[in-house]
Amino acid sequence: MNLTYEKCGDYLIQNLIPDPEPEGELRKFGLMRKSYLDNHRRGIYSGLLLSGELKKHLLMIQEQAEERFDLLVEQMAKQEGVTEQLKAQDQMLWVGQIKTFGFFLKSKLQKNPNFYS
Repeated sequence: MNLTYEKCGDYLIQNLIPDPEPEGELRKFGLMRKSYLDNHRRGIYSGLLLSGELKKHLLMIQEQAEERFDLLVEQMAKQEGVTEQLKAQDQMLWVGQIKTFGFFLKSKLQKNPNFYS
């Protein structure tokens, strides 16, 4: 953060100009992390917000959670025998199984926010 001052009458007033936020859109996991920090880890949330690092942190957590989610779905599919061969034979069954794995993992995450940790 760069501090500059502006003269207003006899006083010098700080021009607080925050650093630009990183590009990127917060999706499900980033928003869930933000809500968790805001409700349960208020000190960490406030520190990140005041330092201007909150969005960077949320985007990093979001990326990690999405990678882990995809990895877990892939592992569950392999364990249950949901393969590319099944996808070629019966696409609707394959999609249903993959969606089921996703719903299962998301329900686990909502019950326990530290599930991916």
